[in-house]
Amino acid sequence: MQSLIKGFSKLSREEKVKVLIEQQNLAPEYENAFQDFLHKEKQHLFNDISENIISNYYLPFSIAPNFLINDELYMVPMVIEESSVVAAASKAASFWAKNGGFKTKIIDTLKNGQIFFNWKGSIQQLENYKHEILELIHSLTDDITFKMRQRGGGIVGLEFKSVPNMENTHQALIQFRTADSMGANFINTCLEAIAPHLVNFINQHKELKANEEASVIMSILSNYTPECLVECTVKCEIENLLPYAGNFTPLEFAQRFKTAVDIAINDPYRAVTHNKGIFNGIDAVVLATGNDFRAIEAGAQAYASKDKTYSSLTTIQLSETHFEYTLKVPLAMGTVGGLTNTHPLAKAAMQILKKPSAEQLMAISAAAGLANNFGAVASLVTTGIQKGHMKLHLSNVLNALDASADEKILATKHFKDSVVSYTTVENFLNEQRG
Repeated sequence: MQSLIKGFSKLSREEKVKVLIEQQNLAPEYENAFQDFLHKEKQHLFNDISENIISNYYLPFSIAPNFLINDELYMVPMVIEESSVVAAASKAASFWAKNGGFKTKIIDTLKNGQIFFNWKGSIQQLENYKHEILELIHSLTDDITFKMRQRGGGIVGLEFKSVPNMENTHQALIQFRTADSMGANFINTCLEAIAPHLVNFINQHKELKANEEASVIMSILSNYTPECLVECTVKCEIENLLPYAGNFTPLEFAQRFKTAVDIAINDPYRAVTHNKGIFNGIDAVVLATGNDFRAIEAGAQAYASKDKTYSSLTTIQLSETHFEYTLKVPLAMGTVGGLTNTHPLAKAAMQILKKPSAEQLMAISAAAGLANNFGAVASLVTTGIQKGHMKLHLSNVLNALDASADEKILATKHFKDSVVSYTTVENFLNEQRG
């Protein structure tokens, strides 16, 4: 059994690598790999982003052009390891640019923070003092929220709720608007300033005082933001769907497409993969712009279960002549603060997107998600998903099999009209190598 490592964070990068290689019995080549992916000039920027850094993990920074969103044309940066995602987004963006583009609507931008507390009183009693408590909250956070209020944000609401199935456990659900920032640090700072004074208010008020004093359990923002919603829609005449229809008529294609979406609405097993296709696009933009994809994923996946059963985040309207496809998704995003201002490529992504506001970035991300999902569903109901996916995955398979430049040329030509899989590519290379 290996012994615990003491003081690892205090070691130099070189010492950390040495300990890692010795402890995990890694081949010497990995030391070179860690060294190769350090940035020769700007490593100090990456060193400030995380802890115990030994190298950088690079992902491709790609561009999906021709996104017409609310009548403005964008080139959308995407960070993702799957080439078919960028290809599908680009193809769908070009198609919809010729058919009116993506139309988006920001439904709201509310975000939530929670103060949990123990108290033996009645939560209905607290409701009688909500206005007074909200005034107290505003006064306690006046200095913290000053600049945010200047930008149109701040604390905008308060609810009291009991936690289900937990006796004497309650929460103050505080609603925020955070302008162009994602707002996590701002929200948490406000909550921690409010929490002790909230329980003091309860404990010192004669009509609220219980047998035992109220006490704070914890204060934290919530990544569930069901009111921070963006809606994105594409629509066209059914006859215009011909480029995606394959061997079907445009109407047959549209009907098959609707059936696939209806399945995702009603079957959770399909819905998860359906929504994953949406997040192929959204996450790629979120990563490119330095936003928190884990928080956004968690909130959106919870939203997909808001009606007690996990379901599709998209809906479809179909008539004999008209196709309309809509995505509604919570996206708590920011364009200031965090990595958006410090990571060189996140800053570049913001410039490429014309310095968007948080609401504009929500719209762009939603459009990327809908584009990818549209392309995926269209493939599923025509040629199948693997044909296009594995064609684009061919280069990864060839690299994994150490194909030479000449072998890659031969393989690309050979698999132009053949099924691609790891085994078929391996067999082809073995034949070429005799």
